[in-house]
Amino acid sequence: MKVYEATHIRNVALVGHQGSGKTMLAEAMLYTAGVISRMGSIEEGNTVSDYHPSEKERGMSVFTSLLHVPWQDHKINVLDTPGYPDFVGEVLAALRVADLAIYVMNAVEGVQVGTELAWEYGLKQEIPSMFVVNHLDRAESDFRTLVAQIKERFGRGATVVQIPAGTGTRTIIDVLHMKQLTYPKGSLTPEENEIDPAFREEAEELHTALIEDIAENDEGLMELYFEKGTLTEDEMRKGLRAAMIRRQLFPIFVVSATEVIGISRLLSFLVNVAPSPADMPPAKLVDGGTLAPDPSGPPVAFIFRTMAEQHVGDFSYFRVYSGTLEQGMDLENAQTGTMERLGTLYAMNGREREAVPRMVAGDLGATVKLRDTHTNNTLRPKGTSYVLPPIEFPEPRYAVAVRPLREGDEDKMMQGLHQLVEEDPSLKIIQDPLLRQIVLAGQGEMHLEIARFRLKNRFGVEVEFVKPKVAYRETIQTSARTSYRHKKQTGGAGQFADISIHIEPLTEPFQPPSDITVRGEVTVETNWGARVHFVDAIVGGVIDMKRFFGAIQKGVLEAMQNGPIAGYPVGDVRVIIYHGGMHPVDSNEAAFKTAARMAFREAFKKAQPVLLEPIDEVEVIVPDAFTGDVMGDLNTRRARIQGIETEGVFQKIKAYVPEAELYRYATTLRSLTQGRGIHRARFSHYEPMPRHVQEKVVAEAEAMQEA
Repeated sequence: MKVYEATHIRNVALVGHQGSGKTMLAEAMLYTAGVISRMGSIEEGNTVSDYHPSEKERGMSVFTSLLHVPWQDHKINVLDTPGYPDFVGEVLAALRVADLAIYVMNAVEGVQVGTELAWEYGLKQEIPSMFVVNHLDRAESDFRTLVAQIKERFGRGATVVQIPAGTGTRTIIDVLHMKQLTYPKGSLTPEENEIDPAFREEAEELHTALIEDIAENDEGLMELYFEKGTLTEDEMRKGLRAAMIRRQLFPIFVVSATEVIGISRLLSFLVNVAPSPADMPPAKLVDGGTLAPDPSGPPVAFIFRTMAEQHVGDFSYFRVYSGTLEQGMDLENAQTGTMERLGTLYAMNGREREAVPRMVAGDLGATVKLRDTHTNNTLRPKGTSYVLPPIEFPEPRYAVAVRPLREGDEDKMMQGLHQLVEEDPSLKIIQDPLLRQIVLAGQGEMHLEIARFRLKNRFGVEVEFVKPKVAYRETIQTSARTSYRHKKQTGGAGQFADISIHIEPLTEPFQPPSDITVRGEVTVETNWGARVHFVDAIVGGVIDMKRFFGAIQKGVLEAMQNGPIAGYPVGDVRVIIYHGGMHPVDSNEAAFKTAARMAFREAFKKAQPVLLEPIDEVEVIVPDAFTGDVMGDLNTRRARIQGIETEGVFQKIKAYVPEAELYRYATTLRSLTQGRGIHRARFSHYEPMPRHVQEKVVAEAEAMQEA
């Protein structure tokens, strides 16, 4: 296969709402370029992009596919991304390595939430963008209304390059080079004619508007425009490319992917106008430096996704940011410090791969069998300091506890889960030994259902999802004292320990009670994140604290691990040992450990114990029309609203919400907002729960213990 230089490479990501036609657009590109001899279809499950079993099962994209389209001596790398919001990690990875985002719009449905969300991601990445309006051949399509929506939602920079010649048509009016393009059924090449008089006036107005949009963003072109009253097609192309790179203009094109209308013109536009890697600003490095796409520079590549393929192994998908990669080259992994030898390099078309001798700066490709390299890793020459910034994957929004249906499948399940997280970093595994559960967290219900499907079909493990337990804590609200004597005689040496303790909430600074004399103190951090302040206040040597202080601490910590109210770990407390007694023969560490454990439990029950619940800081971003419904739902979840801010056409609601009330919230929010709302949640703090909620949690805990 031919090796392409950066100036002859285009890297484009197809993004947008589910069902807008991204996969069929990719299919039409391949067909138009002669890469495939027949168009596949979503219904038949035979497209080049959607080849994974989970995609065929659901008739939708789940993973980003990398394709390459040769056109006019150029290589167009196409990243076909999923449109369903749960698979945002795939979209973010694609936008990270693309030089152009193509927002595919449904001409019938208009601006949809998937496009709005993808636009926000593109905005953060500062990636050049354009719009492709699909389904122009449908009679019910409404192009002009959609253009108005695009301008309203995405700004004045959206500029029309093409319009359909009416509705339900196979003819396009191209206002960049002022020609009428008709695509006869079955033909990939358009008939090029002068613009029909019925559309001439509108085309001239749009042509003038396009020239003015381009000139407005370039002083040199503005002077030419004032001087000549127009711009040449070549001047328009150069000006449009520069304005796209600066995110000042976003061209609007029209196509029909299924009917292969307008595809050849779109491909030519990508080659002639869209930015190449060489046109883009140098890549930013973690240390603040930059890296230009110089083919003779140091070889540096970034791994943007990892995917296992049956019978092959792990594919590492990469972008070459500098230099030239070749098979057999040894590069250092910047994150692990290990050396990796590159295997065969491939240009990809879905599952099909084509070996290439080398890949130069700006290109996208894949290789297999890297030993210790993962998504977000940088490969570089040994001894250099190049590190590319990682893709920032979103925090999980939905979580379930997961367990195998068959006994003995635990290890196989964990192996499968870790492989899935390796391939999709927007999934997370949370293991909680205290709650004895494994939690799988992701972006939504569909995201986790796909994970379950893959566990069954790829790893042979069937699992069930259950509501995750909440990490409640127990604590006290006041101080209390108790004494406990542990005495046990079993023949021979017995056990004896007498201990008096004072417990109180852990507050700073420590103010000892008037009858307490502090002899020593130590603060211990538990493995569940609580602090225990132990105070030695023994006077007169009634307990040998050098000998037994450690045992007393162990006894208290044992009692704290399963609190007296409902068996949850105890939060921050102070424990003062102020009196007691011992026996010269029968006192030992085991006796004092037992006495301390029992004394703590008794004192705890006297000190107004209370359950604490984890509170999450939540941000909910919704279109203004749904704010009232979302606020009402949050109130039913015991939320404390902290404020509302405006973000463009969205409202951001900030609230504190108990973690227990957020189970399945991502699904509810999607239902309330027609799929247009998203939320983020992160742990904030613990606080006492209302009495009626505590009673319910305690009753559930008691029922679990009895079962």
